[in-house]
Amino acid sequence: MAGGGDAFRALLRAANALLQQHRYQAALAVIKGFRNGAVYGAKIRAPHALVMTFLFKSGSLREKLKSIAQATYAHSRNLAYFVFTYKGLLAAQSRLQGKKIPFHSFLAACIGGWLVFGDNNPINSQIIMYLLSRILFGLSRLAVEKGYIPQPKQDPFPLVAALVWGTVLWLFEYHRETLQPSLQSSMTYLYEDSEVWHDLSDFLIYNKRTDSK
Repeated sequence: MAGGGDAFRALLRAANALLQQHRYQAALAVIKGFRNGAVYGAKIRAPHALVMTFLFKSGSLREKLKSIAQATYAHSRNLAYFVFTYKGLLAAQSRLQGKKIPFHSFLAACIGGWLVFGDNNPINSQIIMYLLSRILFGLSRLAVEKGYIPQPKQDPFPLVAALVWGTVLWLFEYHRETLQPSLQSSMTYLYEDSEVWHDLSDFLIYNKRTDSK
């Protein structure tokens, strides 16, 4: 028993010593990136899938739990694969050229995005749309910072908010099929289901009646 404990402690010391080796930094960062991608993906997707599934999807409890598990796994796996690919390509380029330059990051991410997120499915679509909105804000700020466009005299956010909401509701009302299914479900719940009721039960307590009254 004691021998087993000593062996485990020796193995732990050896592993910790390996982690301190600078020459393995790039390879270890790739592995740690894979781990962080998997964990972060699960943390982000699990609560989102839980809420969306129980709010908008029909089916048995088993089917709902299976859907949540599948969505969480897909998000976690894809993010882990992407981080692994990105950091691996980044390290390879830096090693080949002897230094790190900004284009390395762009190229590595492009390749990773193509390989990992290139499949057009609901999970990937949500992730890409999330990133796209952040990119637009980021590029706008960068353009001001670099002097490509003048600093606004007033905060442009109210105008952006007005245009975003005006456009999305126009699309929902007249070109609904262009919106993502989860967004369609959310907007149907908010803007259409709120116009239908039969009595107090589905006016205040439930969204829709489950009986045939």
